[in-house]
Amino acid sequence: MEPVYRTLEVIAHGLRASQGVRIDFRGLDNLPSTGGAVLAINHTGYFDFLPVALGVESRGRRIRFMIKSEMMDIGIMRFLITHTGTVPVDRSAGHEAYEAAVTTLRDGELLGVYPEATISRSFEIKELKSGAVRMAAAAGVPVIPIICWGAHRLWSKGGIRALGRKKFPVVVEYGTPIDVSDVDLASTPAVDECVSELHETMQSMLHAVQDEYPHPAGEPWVPQRLGGGAPSYAEAKVIEDEEAARKAAAREAKRESGR
Repeated sequence: MEPVYRTLEVIAHGLRASQGVRIDFRGLDNLPSTGGAVLAINHTGYFDFLPVALGVESRGRRIRFMIKSEMMDIGIMRFLITHTGTVPVDRSAGHEAYEAAVTTLRDGELLGVYPEATISRSFEIKELKSGAVRMAAAAGVPVIPIICWGAHRLWSKGGIRALGRKKFPVVVEYGTPIDVSDVDLASTPAVDECVSELHETMQSMLHAVQDEYPHPAGEPWVPQRLGGGAPSYAEAKVIEDEEAARKAAAREAKRESGR
């Protein structure tokens, strides 16, 4: 039953109702009824996980998300992480998180991963990290590409915040599972080829969903490619690289102060 997780699900349904969000779930049959899988989700805003998790719940499953280990420093988050099977990721000890994730997958769980690592300010698919593919291959489970579009209108980077009963439409598409069981993890080219396939699949899915979604010109949540005010992929990368450098420096300073 997992009472803590169930309580969070009830809260999630309440938030959806209060916001008046309309979610269009597509491809739910691509989610396995049993067994493990890596759910590779695009990352455009702070609420991506909610509609994705609600769709998974409708299939009688739950997601075990990977989350930054810094969240363990917050009391309530530490409690939630501990009681929901969430996998904390410490960038300075990535191997431990990797092993924990593989164990979670072998135990038959669905592991939620953001292969872009951070929110995409351009709202396009960024360069993907290889972790999703590597973990799935090591555990012998598929990777399921997932696109969530519209939830970023509620709250994202770039000053986007429109909380309240906005009744924004959200689309969540669960793609066809990608079999990575034959990927040779000792071969970097083989892994890179699979990561490239995942990127192309997610990009194709995202563009298909975006093409049928209404996008008012100039809006900050609309990709520049579609006439919106979001930064281009190249412009966003400059901002994101600078942001990553600041965070890395802050983490290093924190480690130094703790010595």
